[in-house]
Amino acid sequence: MSETSQTPKFKEGDIAWMLTSTAFVWLMIPGVGYFYSGMARSKNALSLIMFCFLCVPVVAMQWFIWGYSLSFSRTGSLFIGNLRNAFFMNVRGEPTLKAESLPEIVHAIYQGMFAAITPALAIGSAAERARMLPLLVFIFVWSTLVYDVIACWIWSANGWYKTIEGLDFAGGTPVHISSGAAALAYCVVLGKRHGHGRDEFKPHNIVNVILGTIFLWFGWFGFNGGSAFGANTRAAMAIMVTNTAASFGGLAWMLMDYRLERKFSALGFCSGAVAGLVCITPASGYVTPPVSVLFGIAGGVLCNLAVKLKHILDFDDALDVFAVHAVGGIAGNVLLGFFADKDIAALNGEVIHGGVIDGHGIQIGYQLASSVAGLAYSFSITALILYVMDKIPYLKLRMEPEDEEIGTDETELGEPAYYFLDRVVTSIQLQIASKIMTTSPQTQQLHNQTDHLHYS
Repeated sequence: MSETSQTPKFKEGDIAWMLTSTAFVWLMIPGVGYFYSGMARSKNALSLIMFCFLCVPVVAMQWFIWGYSLSFSRTGSLFIGNLRNAFFMNVRGEPTLKAESLPEIVHAIYQGMFAAITPALAIGSAAERARMLPLLVFIFVWSTLVYDVIACWIWSANGWYKTIEGLDFAGGTPVHISSGAAALAYCVVLGKRHGHGRDEFKPHNIVNVILGTIFLWFGWFGFNGGSAFGANTRAAMAIMVTNTAASFGGLAWMLMDYRLERKFSALGFCSGAVAGLVCITPASGYVTPPVSVLFGIAGGVLCNLAVKLKHILDFDDALDVFAVHAVGGIAGNVLLGFFADKDIAALNGEVIHGGVIDGHGIQIGYQLASSVAGLAYSFSITALILYVMDKIPYLKLRMEPEDEEIGTDETELGEPAYYFLDRVVTSIQLQIASKIMTTSPQTQQLHNQTDHLHYS
């Protein structure tokens, strides 16, 4: 057999689409940072962008060392992979198991972006009180012990969820439920922000929230569309349902807020759009456009209601990560059990039994199993990681109260987000103080003159 006939037949169009999708998902990571930054107070704005952005290099290092291998090695177990592909060994030009038209190196770098954005989502609950060094260590350890394990369950050829024919197209459990559960554990272990329940914690910059939403919505086309692993009809369908669910989710949340405030909230629309995107993620390659409307509305409504859980259960999830990502991911998983359509999956050759609409009711049980397992595992292991880290010298998780009062921008980075604005405000304050000091003697002199005239 000639050497030419042994060469895999890769499709350049599929490779180009997957590399483009990789860039799309990368762009989502600073998008998360801007979204979180706008929702926080100004003294913590820059640090939240940096915390999220630093997930890229930390997870890139972890993914290269052993993350990809633990998640996707071809000879792994039901629970976790092995080190066959550590340091990207044997990850070159062989076709990936996901699609014969793609080399494995393309699959590896694409999935690395998923691994990077997941801890970026989770750390939002610890906003305004987490120290940077322990946070970076946590990202590395959490990616190894939580994300890689759950990704192996769901997407590896040998993972237990894959073997029972469970469905998760683009990360309902590995990305959203795992990050939401981790966020809940993080905020519980850290404790509430100082002033919680007394001070008013309002978003300081809705423009940043909108900018972050734009990056996220745009990037999600690569997140869900790229999970078809090719430039094909299924990718187009995934993008279509993604855009539809985001639109209906944003409007649903905004209208729910309108009934209370009689205002069309920009923050409400952005939150609902992200909730709709989260909800459609596990189903984006399995459902029709009309069904995606239901996913969007369900995401917007259920996640809006879930925000109230932090008040009912009295925990301080600063940026509502659990309500949007865990609840939205669970909703998407369960709805997928009902509406998974085998004809949509067949658009690029995948064969499934479908959901309830195809007479396969047991699929709901599989989807619930994934949701419960991912939620319980991520929460418990995250809490354990954080508890152990907090006992290690120099890895204390939380800032001191006086540092928290100053803000993470100054205490952790030494750089405020709004240096020029701070200078202007300080200058105005000094001018006002100076005028008061110079005016007071003049006022007293006038009083003295008036008194002299009166008594003379």
